[in-house]
Amino acid sequence: MKVLIIEDEQDMLQNMKQTLEKEDYLVETATNYETAFSKIGVYNYDCILLDISLPGKSGLEILRELKNRGITDGVIIVSAKNSLDDKLEGLNLGADDYLPKPFHMAELNARIKAIFRRRNLKGSTGIEIENLHIDLENRIAKVDQLPLELNRKEFDILLYFASNKNRLINKTALAEHVWGDHIDQADSFDFIYSQIKNLRKKLKDHRANIEIKAVYGIGYKLISL
Repeated sequence: MKVLIIEDEQDMLQNMKQTLEKEDYLVETATNYETAFSKIGVYNYDCILLDISLPGKSGLEILRELKNRGITDGVIIVSAKNSLDDKLEGLNLGADDYLPKPFHMAELNARIKAIFRRRNLKGSTGIEIENLHIDLENRIAKVDQLPLELNRKEFDILLYFASNKNRLINKTALAEHVWGDHIDQADSFDFIYSQIKNLRKKLKDHRANIEIKAVYGIGYKLISL
């Protein structure tokens, strides 16, 4: 899952970032309104962690702008301002959840996963497509109950396709979702071709009843066979 943390307190920012990266999230950060929208305008996120008390324009201003632009990324407000008015205003502006500081990182992780399940999986903890099962909690994929041995990126790619079954996904969107800011360091999409080639072979070798179909010049689509 891809997460953007918008937080100006550096210790808190780094603590959240390091904790979520250990959970295999792809994490990006911003410390103010301008940096946040330089990223939100380019990438899509499964969840945005938003502090209300930011320098300059507040987190509530970010929520208003998200609403104005029709951006529907999941948002959790994480803030030391625990007033009822702030909470109600944030939720009315489109936030999915409100987590007052201080909080346990395990609770933050649980709430992010809950938003992903509600938004993408109708509350389920896994994805079933034909004879493929993806367990989100344990990051395990199986075909006919036999485990697929996937590296981290292969799993992330498979999850992204499974969450967007039958949708055409262009190479740029895939690269940005799975590699995030690091895509800027790439000279070509060769690293994507390599990962997808390996993933397609593993699915075929396990006789999965799905296929990642290449759409020439555009991208890929996950389909049932």
